[in-house]
Amino acid sequence: MSKKIAMIFAGQGSQSVGMGKDFYENSDIAKEMFAKAGERIGVDFKELIFEENEKLGQTAYTQPAILLVQMIAYRLFKDACPDVKAELFLGHSLGEFSALCASGAIDYVDAIELVHNRGKFMQSACDEVEAGMMVLVGLDDASVEKVCADAQNDGKKVWPANYNQDGQLVVAGMKADLKSLEQTFKDAGAKRAILLDMSVASHCEILAPAQEPLAELMAKMVQDSFEAPIISNVTTTGYSSKDEAVSLLKEQLVKPVKYKQSILAIAGDVDMAIEFGNGITLKGLNRRIVKELKTLNISDMASLAKVVEEVCN
Repeated sequence: MSKKIAMIFAGQGSQSVGMGKDFYENSDIAKEMFAKAGERIGVDFKELIFEENEKLGQTAYTQPAILLVQMIAYRLFKDACPDVKAELFLGHSLGEFSALCASGAIDYVDAIELVHNRGKFMQSACDEVEAGMMVLVGLDDASVEKVCADAQNDGKKVWPANYNQDGQLVVAGMKADLKSLEQTFKDAGAKRAILLDMSVASHCEILAPAQEPLAELMAKMVQDSFEAPIISNVTTTGYSSKDEAVSLLKEQLVKPVKYKQSILAIAGDVDMAIEFGNGITLKGLNRRIVKELKTLNISDMASLAKVVEEVCN
């Protein structure tokens, strides 16, 4: 009996210098994908990813770099295990675009261009303001939501942005407003309130100006061709049409990522998850959200071989 597998993809923050290098050095397919992605947006991905540089931390370059490594990992897995089909796809924030690509709804080179521009749109929306994000540890969702709602009533711009796991929630908004609430969050019970080194406030209303440009570009690139449903960060339910993809990923820019809720929603529908790309960000989260959900990861040739051995033979 075949396993029901969720194919999953992490978002920004999962990147690191040197990611994907093992794939590149040991796979002609990886070399080809690096070259084609670079040609599309005029970027030397070897230089961007393998060498220390400022660009990898800039959202317009971080996003395509992460997606490229994830798509290489996915392609190598699919080539090794052509008969293994996804029960569903799921991504965290940017990772939902990798999920869209893996599902067959957009070509990976088009997806590289799409998320490169998504990053530009996001940065542009935040250029005129001092935006930021803050991670909160040890505080329950309801308490975070109440602090944000009270702050909004006082004219501050802060919103819940990423529901990662119990006791870990990221908020986004104006940097000054986030700083002003640090003690308030701690008084409410947060063990830590850490302002992240980011110039973009993801998944909140500050990104509203990016919505229409993203939707217009997606409408040109996304196809009605889905191997399996994608779980929406916004709704935690599946979608499998171009119109839904455009609408929901446009909405995702200004609505929180409900990753924890999504994993809880799918846990009973799949036997395991496979995380593709650099690191084990989602594997770690999954372990703390639903301990019973086995999560494998493919980040280099060795982990690829292990997963192929376990899943495909």
